[in-house]
Amino acid sequence: MIPGIHSLWQKKGARVHAYLIDAPGGLLLIDTLYDNDAAQILALLKHLGRTPQDIRHIIMTHAHRSHLGGLALLQELSGAPVYAHEWESDLISGDRSAQQVSWRPQPAFRTYIYQLGNNLNLTRHPPARVDCFVHQGDSIGPLQVLATPGHSPGHLAFFWPERRVLFTGDAIVNWPRFELGWPGFLLNKRAHGQSLLKMAALEADTLCTGHGAPIATGGAAMLRSALDALER
Repeated sequence: MIPGIHSLWQKKGARVHAYLIDAPGGLLLIDTLYDNDAAQILALLKHLGRTPQDIRHIIMTHAHRSHLGGLALLQELSGAPVYAHEWESDLISGDRSAQQVSWRPQPAFRTYIYQLGNNLNLTRHPPARVDCFVHQGDSIGPLQVLATPGHSPGHLAFFWPERRVLFTGDAIVNWPRFELGWPGFLLNKRAHGQSLLKMAALEADTLCTGHGAPIATGGAAMLRSALDALER
């Protein structure tokens, strides 16, 4: 990975990823993995010689369970503000369940168990508070906020222009294969397509996806190629 960007992942939650960014002004955390104890994130902080209080911003791409697990604990330990789109806020607070996605199995079929888990609402996260609503054009530290609805109405991505790094959330995934979002999880395909075009226009070299390993280089070409394939 690029120096200063630390990738964390869990097999639980479909190879879900979170990202700790050592940016000017302090640490930023994008998503919080599945487990409620935030053990992997806390272990990385200790390894880096940092503490939870060094986290200045906790940023949520969206409010699906696999991204929310450690949020409440990390919010408590760090005192950092939590940023999300307002559409996601009552999901994060536990006052509303995630919208149901398709019940129909769709490629990649290994994700179907997660469609069922979402629709049956089998797992819950400790509720947390959103402190700051963010929208297209806002900035958090060095990151530009992108509204990328489709996977969920309040889905966000984040772009670091100086480093040409795009944090895609689940709008783009790299498990079990590189894909422009899991088809079974798309709530609005038209909006998702527009979000992909918006992201492609950034020509980001590195794609830090919500599931699967980050694509360290050549991300812009991979995204363009995938979009071209959709049009054929």
